Amino acid sequence: MPQLLPAPWFLVFILTWIIFVTLGPKKILSHLFLNEPTSKTTKTLKHTWTWLW
Repeated sequence: MPQLLPAPWFLVFILTWIIFVTLGPKKILSHLFLNEPTSKTTKTLKHTWTWLW
């Protein structure tokens, strides 16, 4: 059974996770939110919902 031999795929698995761990957070944290909500622009309205059943 080739899936039990770790030699062919284990190095690829480790290198892939190293790339994900090092480059992933940089790309995620560099994302800019263009329309960030502020307290002046957002309105908090309370609507009551009546269920008719």
